[in-house]
Amino acid sequence: MALGATTLGDTRSGAARFEANTATRDPPWVKAAILAGALGFFVLFLLLPLIAVFVESLRRGWQVYLAALVEPDALSAIWLTLLIAGIAVPLNLVFGVAAAWAITKFDFPGKQLLITFIDLPFSVSPVIAGLVFVLVFGAQGWFGPWLIANDIKIIFAVPGMVLATIFVTFPFVARELIPLMQTQGRDEEEAALVLGASGWQMFKKVTLPNIKWALLYGVILCNARAMGEFGAVSVVSGHIRGQTNTMPLHVEILYNEYQFTAAFAVASLLALLALVTLVVKTYVEWRSAQVATVATEGEAP
Repeated sequence: MALGATTLGDTRSGAARFEANTATRDPPWVKAAILAGALGFFVLFLLLPLIAVFVESLRRGWQVYLAALVEPDALSAIWLTLLIAGIAVPLNLVFGVAAAWAITKFDFPGKQLLITFIDLPFSVSPVIAGLVFVLVFGAQGWFGPWLIANDIKIIFAVPGMVLATIFVTFPFVARELIPLMQTQGRDEEEAALVLGASGWQMFKKVTLPNIKWALLYGVILCNARAMGEFGAVSVVSGHIRGQTNTMPLHVEILYNEYQFTAAFAVASLLALLALVTLVVKTYVEWRSAQVATVATEGEAP
């Protein structure tokens, strides 16, 4: 994130130079048209749908809205969503740090292949990812007979939903850390080892302070995707009400049953979580920019 903040500062200074040069400065009407188009797109495709969710959820009053949220199936969906995110995010945190550390601090055969595998969930449809788990762990899958014989349920149960969520969210932390750690290099860690620090001391005192804001940013993105995931979780969940329905799946079921107010009420809760995530994300970006500015000023002669 410090790298991102520095790049942002460089971009702003470059934009100022661009505007100061009459040969490269755009006419006012061009800037106004571009700004109007961007704002129009934002309002039409982002702001209005968000407002519509809250308007529809409150159309029949607060009592109906709250009743939809405290209904047993809704509470079960909320709890399951938080549970899956609470399992998937810490595991992806550990994986992301380990993968970023291995890629940026060591040279080994297959490094580029590991980077490719990390990006795999970005290129594979979540529905396909869910089908893969069904083919592996389903009743007719590779391990299905053994799982049935040992009374172990993965597909159409919480473990399968956790696995699907981990798959679609595991690139986020690693992808935030790798560029930053590559830019920072290995010099500080090597110096700490030379001075007698242990591996844990090196990570705690040197590496973690340098990556903490990028790490937090990756965790925020990972958590947002985990709570809002639909496709992969839908395939492996079985849609069992009160047992394997997360909030996005519960919204779909309510909407298909023409319970529009209840569907929009649960959807508004997801939207609120997204807005909270956006606020935290903005704070992290601002805080990392402040840290980067202080570091840059400290390095200046």
